[in-house]
Parts: sequence; C-alpha cells; structure tokens
Amino acid sequence: MSAALKAAKGAPYARVMGVGGYRPTRTVPNEEILKHIDSSDEWIRSRSGIVTRHWAGEDETVAEMSVAAAGKAIADAGIRPEEVDAVIVATVSHLSQTPAVATEIATRIGAGRPAAFDVSAACAGFGYGLTIAAGLIVGGNARHVLVVGVERLSDLTDREDRSTAFLFGDGAGAVVLGPSHVPAIGPTVWGSEGDKAEVIRQTVPWDKYQPGDAFPALRQEGQTVFRWAVFEMAKVAQEAMDAAGITADQLDVFIPHQANMRIIDSMVKTLRLPESVAVARDIETTGNTSAASIPLAMERMLATGQAKSGDTALVIGFGAGLVYAATVVTLP
Repeated sequence: MSAALKAAKGAPYARVMGVGGYRPTRTVPNEEILKHIDSSDEWIRSRSGIVTRHWAGEDETVAEMSVAAAGKAIADAGIRPEEVDAVIVATVSHLSQTPAVATEIATRIGAGRPAAFDVSAACAGFGYGLTIAAGLIVGGNARHVLVVGVERLSDLTDREDRSTAFLFGDGAGAVVLGPSHVPAIGPTVWGSEGDKAEVIRQTVPWDKYQPGDAFPALRQEGQTVFRWAVFEMAKVAQEAMDAAGITADQLDVFIPHQANMRIIDSMVKTLRLPESVAVARDIETTGNTSAASIPLAMERMLATGQAKSGDTALVIGFGAGLVYAATVVTLP
C-alpha cells in the first residue's frame, strides 16, 4: 500500500507587492547611433519612436543592475531580503551559460538560500517569470518571490546593422510577489510559435563562434515581426482581458512590451482602449530592453503618477521564439 503524501498549502492568490528599476547612467541619443549607420534621426523616430536609450558601462553588469532593481522592489514591497523564498531572473543577455545569474543575485541581496534560476523567453520572459512566481505562491512552494527582468542588449547589438542598431537598450526591472486574499493576477495567456523562430535570432550560436569572428548579435526580420505583433498580439491581449473577466473600459493601465511605438499605438487602436487608459511609452527614452521593458515601464509609470497603486493593468510581452505572455494585474 502506497503512503499518503502531504501536499503543500499555498495562499489563495498572489499579488505584486513592490516594483523597482535600474537604468544605466549613460544615455545614448540617436545621433550617436548614426555615426555607424546610414540613416537619420527622423527615420529612427518615425520607425520606432526611440529618441534615446541607456547602454550599460563596464561595471553595470547583468548582476549589478539586477541587484539595484531588486533592492528597490524589496523595499517597495515592505519585506526583508531574507523573506524572499525564490529568485527568478528573465534574461537572454547573461553571457555565461552557467551558473544561473539568479544565484549570484540571491546572495548579493541577502536573501539567504532561496530557490534561484534563470528563464530564457526573450521579451516575454518577464511574463513567464511572473506566471511561474504566482504558481509557486498559490502552490505553497514559496511565500515571496522576486522576479527580475534584465538585459545588456548593447553586448548583442551590431552597431552597423541599419535594421537593429537603434533598437536595443540596457536595464533591469524587478517585482516582488506575495500572498493575497483577493485575485490580483489574472490567468496568463501564453504560448509559442516555433515555426517563426528564425525571424528573431542570434547571428551565430556560441558553439560556432570563433575568436576573430564578428561577435554574435541579434537579427530580426522587422516587417514580419511588426505584422505578427500588431495582428496576433492584440488578439492575445484581448484573450487575457477576457480570461480575467474585464473589459477595456474597466482597464486603467496598458503596459505592453516596449518593442516599437507603432506597434504600441496599433495595439491600442485594435483593442479600442478608452482615452482614460494610461499607456506605457517608455520606449522613447529607454529603447527595447526585452525582458526588462515591462517592469521598467511599470516602475516609471508609478513613479511619475501615470499609474497608481490599485490600478488594473494589462501587461503583454512578445518576442524571439516566437513567444508571448499576457495577463492582467493589480498594480502595487
């Protein structure tokens, strides 16, 4: 006769308790990008909406930026570092295959011995991490979870590639999740379309890279990605609202992945969001920071008063894979 097992008992629901961000000190205007590509400031702004972006200095590593953002999120959540039971880091630009950078971050923030691991899901990575964290809390395997989205995409940017040189920025955003007695994170609508994996890719796999070769960089088929994001991701965003049981007029804030201003504006139009909905347009001064873009935009909106505690926010990330994740959350 098999033994009866005890099951972990978690919280009824999970919620976002605090948010923090870190932006590198160096600001890079379009004029600097134009030293290496044949383009214009007007073209970059009209194509992407980007005016400036932040690039990390030598000492602003993936871990360093993450620790800074995590410290702010933990303080904002009102908990002690040692109360963090798990650390999840979403990134594609931590260039050491192993160990996971999450383990270093956990130690440096003073979390003790939490579970710690990295997630590679590109621009949807933060949404994946958020979903996993909520599951850990409701499942009883953690009480407080730190989720970090962090990128140093300047390391993977070909400065002479006219189609991508102006897109990417660096930074880290973090949130702390904890238990809740009321629903505060809706169901996640997520998935992948691996048949489109080639439209956003690394130029050279690490096992093919040889010293003296051009360093691996990110490439994308811009028009294909644009059409996919505009037409397919608006459907995913609507599905997330439907799953959460809310309508567009009940939404307070929209925080999409900061990939392209035209994509953001098109999604707002397709979703028929009322003018009362505050829309994150952090890409103008931050660029595309992949897994960091949603928490960075969230932190800025709360800090500037564009959003406030208790607001209902739709968040959606989408990118290389192709992968996506959308959910509705109550802001901390």
